[in-house]
Amino acid sequence: MKKENDSKVTEFVLLGLSSSWQLQLFLFLIFLLIYVAIVLGNLLIVVTVRADARLLQSPMYYFLSYLSFIDLCLSCVTVPKMLGDFLQQGKVISFSGCLAQIYFLHFLGASEMFLLTVMAYDRYVAICHPLHYLTVMNRQLCFQLVFACWCGGFIHSITQVTLVTQLPFCGPNELDNFYCDVPQVIKLACMDTYVVEVLMVSNSGLLSLVCFLVLLFSYAVILITLRTRFHQGQSKALSTCASHLTVVSLIFVPCVFIYLRPFCSFPVDKVVSVFYTVVTPMLNPLIYTLRNADMKTAMKKRRKKHVASCCHVKG
Repeated sequence: MKKENDSKVTEFVLLGLSSSWQLQLFLFLIFLLIYVAIVLGNLLIVVTVRADARLLQSPMYYFLSYLSFIDLCLSCVTVPKMLGDFLQQGKVISFSGCLAQIYFLHFLGASEMFLLTVMAYDRYVAICHPLHYLTVMNRQLCFQLVFACWCGGFIHSITQVTLVTQLPFCGPNELDNFYCDVPQVIKLACMDTYVVEVLMVSNSGLLSLVCFLVLLFSYAVILITLRTRFHQGQSKALSTCASHLTVVSLIFVPCVFIYLRPFCSFPVDKVVSVFYTVVTPMLNPLIYTLRNADMKTAMKKRRKKHVASCCHVKG
């Protein structure tokens, strides 16, 4: 294969979500509001967990704070560029910028998948082995699991970028999306990409599918355990698992749809991409806060402290 230096393409043209100027302005306002909600919602969860010593000592909320941090960063990979493109006719991204988007998109996306798997294991230990929970899920193990998630995301992402940089690009350079991703970029290579497509599907598609199946199996075991054991905290555990399963479905179903198939285009691909990169990071804070009494209590305490401090300063 030719190296990147042999490629003639120095930038890619993003076709975006629409070519209509009026529709682009409308979409700009909609996605700007969504982006503000993503930033504020996920920051609120991170700050609340970090400021509450009781929540921070809980492995579940420790992982949740990292999940919100990843969602916040993941939205920053695509949404700011998309908002800027809505306000201009020419939507262009450099070759290096395209590779950077691919790297961070897959780094954060894979890290989130691994983290959700870790959160499922945490719930499994908490519900199926409650007497050993605090011993097993100690702070050192939690830190090691989060570190392993970051490492797994890095390995996955650097593999994606390495395969893309080996491809020659000599034109055309139009990407039918609002950001750079592997399926669209590979289609523009000036060579037979069958082997690369198989490697990409094996890397991204199978990763999504395997993690998804592991998660479904884990929560199936948890639900069976809850059904056979009737204890005081059953409704709370069911509510927590329901929240986790909702988030898992919102993230994994679009990923499996996009990556676990031959790289052919469907009209619904852009909608799925918007759902994965924009809508899901916005919904995650709502799902975890609206269905979680501990988070709502911690937020109320923090708001009361903030109001009290403001009144003290004014007084």
